[in-house]
Amino acid sequence: MLLCFVTVSAQISDFARVEYKLLPRGSSNFGYSRIRAAVNYPIELKNSNYLLLGLDYSNIEMSFDSDIVKFNTDIIQDFQMLEFNLAYIKKLKNDWRLGVRFTPGFSSNLGSKITFEDAVFAGDVVFINDKRDDTTIDKPYRLIVGVSYSQNRGISFPLPFISYYRKFHPKWSYNLGVPKSNLQYHISKKSRLKLVTELDGFTANIQEGLPVNNEEDLAKKINVSLILGGLRYEYKIKEHLEFFCNFSGVLMESAELRDKNNDKVSTVDKKNTVYFGTGLRIKK
Repeated sequence: MLLCFVTVSAQISDFARVEYKLLPRGSSNFGYSRIRAAVNYPIELKNSNYLLLGLDYSNIEMSFDSDIVKFNTDIIQDFQMLEFNLAYIKKLKNDWRLGVRFTPGFSSNLGSKITFEDAVFAGDVVFINDKRDDTTIDKPYRLIVGVSYSQNRGISFPLPFISYYRKFHPKWSYNLGVPKSNLQYHISKKSRLKLVTELDGFTANIQEGLPVNNEEDLAKKINVSLILGGLRYEYKIKEHLEFFCNFSGVLMESAELRDKNNDKVSTVDKKNTVYFGTGLRIKK
């Protein structure tokens, strides 16, 4: 997930984002492309507290090998996702902040009208200690700890959220944590290069179900989970406008069709090796 899996504090700095992601089919029998657009509107409250309102939309187009015969791929060619972000940031003592986010939405192939089965929910509770702009310390840092859950992430259980950022050299910094870690080289004031590992994927409802295994089972959801590792380049075009692109290898993946009880009823061949992403974002 987040923006698909971004902390509440990071969401305040991203006013808008447009991105394109591609998992090429290659020698596998499936792949997908994803177009995503998100907007966030932060509202400053009293005592440096914040309320955040936002929308996050994705369109996913699946690509299947024509040799697949165990289910009708036409039913799951296209998925639509829309999430509504509502977050609150509260200032605590000793430079700590509490971030709480609730994100309802839907994720479905939209074969007919939207129903409650299409609904997805996400939420985060995190504590944030941000010293990145503190000029009184030699090595700026940011620590975020908490828990995160998203039905639309591709992983169907809560995850710990841990993020520790430190700039240990004028040109180097790192961020260690779950679900994302990186080592960052600051090429200049405008550009950065990152070595990144992260989680990605999605879960979506299949309206009216998809018969599989000679119609012995009925798949109600599709779940794709990825662990990625690769390079990310970021370039600041203007003060608040940034371009980014990713080239990653697929370290681990899972692509499953699941029944109404969330039990696996079918899988697809998983031999994808590369993953691409690019986009623009407007930052604070």
